[in-house]
Amino acid sequence: MKKRFGIVLAIIVALLLTVVPLGQNQSAQAADDSLEKIQKKGVLVMGTSPDYPPYEFQATVKGKSQVVGMDVEIGKKVAKDLGVKLKVKSMSFDSLLVALQTGKVDMIISGMNPTPARRKNVDFTHIYYQGGYSIVINKTDLAKYKNKDSFKGGTLGAQTGSTQYNAIKKQTVGTTSKGMTSQSDLILALQSHKLDGVAMEKPSAEAYVSNNKQLAAIPSNFDLSSDATSSAIAFRKGSTSLVNEVNKTVDSIKKQNLVKKQYLPAAGKYLKTNTVNTSMTHYWKAFLTGIEYTLIITICSVFFGFILGILLSLARMAKGNPFKTALRWLATAYVEFIRGTPMMVQVMFVYFGLGLFVNLPALTSGIIAISLNSGAYIAEYIRGGINSVNIGQTEAARSLGMSNGATMRYVVLPQALKNIWPSLGNEFITLIKDSSIVSIIGVTELIYQSNIVRSDTYRGVAPIVVIMVLYFIMTFTASRILNYFERRMQHD
Repeated sequence: MKKRFGIVLAIIVALLLTVVPLGQNQSAQAADDSLEKIQKKGVLVMGTSPDYPPYEFQATVKGKSQVVGMDVEIGKKVAKDLGVKLKVKSMSFDSLLVALQTGKVDMIISGMNPTPARRKNVDFTHIYYQGGYSIVINKTDLAKYKNKDSFKGGTLGAQTGSTQYNAIKKQTVGTTSKGMTSQSDLILALQSHKLDGVAMEKPSAEAYVSNNKQLAAIPSNFDLSSDATSSAIAFRKGSTSLVNEVNKTVDSIKKQNLVKKQYLPAAGKYLKTNTVNTSMTHYWKAFLTGIEYTLIITICSVFFGFILGILLSLARMAKGNPFKTALRWLATAYVEFIRGTPMMVQVMFVYFGLGLFVNLPALTSGIIAISLNSGAYIAEYIRGGINSVNIGQTEAARSLGMSNGATMRYVVLPQALKNIWPSLGNEFITLIKDSSIVSIIGVTELIYQSNIVRSDTYRGVAPIVVIMVLYFIMTFTASRILNYFERRMQHD
């Protein structure tokens, strides 16, 4: 039986591993109607990582938080010239290329450097901005650090997947490289002395330093190619007609020098606006939105996970004919596979992998992924609860003429539920916290909103303290409610 189970599991894994490449090959072989598709759709979806001022960052505009910056202005210009509307979709920087290849976004404008490695997977427009690198340090360390060569024995950080991160690994000796997905996380690590310096684009370094008196910027002295210090717009591979059309806009922007004359000054105004009121109470709407989405994800995931858990537990206990045996093998393979893979990977697979076939919104994808994950764990809780019910209960019900289904529904499951209630409560509490994982695909739950506040205010610790308190309030309240029902069940 172990051999057969291994074969089934191997087949499932093989199918999962082949889904993404198959979808990409089909996309690459499609005819180049990229421009026509965008114009027909009427919407151009721009992917970006809004934690990189002045390129892209969050700002409060007329009481609402939105993505602004130099790159957003370029995106608006591109959409206007194409005669379509612009839609900005936020996600972590290292997820952008996957999102582009799986059709979640139509283009990437996020200070992305058109390196040769990236050109193999996506098409780039002409360069729209030429910059350089700086290293941000704590101002108290100005006498200690002069350039990249000063960090021997220390730690330099950069955004994961960026050319700065690769430069640190290749061009420093005796220096530890540290990658993080968020620029605001890097600055927080710097200020808490987890990092000695953070490498980033010069304009971004200047933005952080100008809004934080505790920071300073020094020259990086990295040996860089022109591709590594320039920014271009990325499109899916084979989008020749769309790239050619957008190149006209890029050339126009460069000819009129719009980046330096209009886009950077406009970004600077938003940066100044962000630092006018940086109190956490000023951002109560952002935190409230985060709580709302966190609870929606948790409640929906527990509900669907519970239903799935019941079905899986019954399938795992099925015995008899070959159909029931096959059902038991499949349920066992599913539970073992889900429990043996990280939830973050599952979230990314549902959003990006299944996105090749069905364009699911980020929130829906997050709920599906967490429900599928929760179902596997709840299935084991329920199976254990069913096995804990005395066999005499089943025999008594059968002796009274009750069918197998009725016995399970009216006798066994209610008692099993009472036995596993603490475990189910623990799963609910865990999901409140684990819902934070969906922030990697751009769902605006509590962690995502705290990153917005950190980007808005340049304050690293205060938003973290706030969400810690909010998570504790939610979990403590949920725990008290669950304990109340547990006492009621024990009393009954």
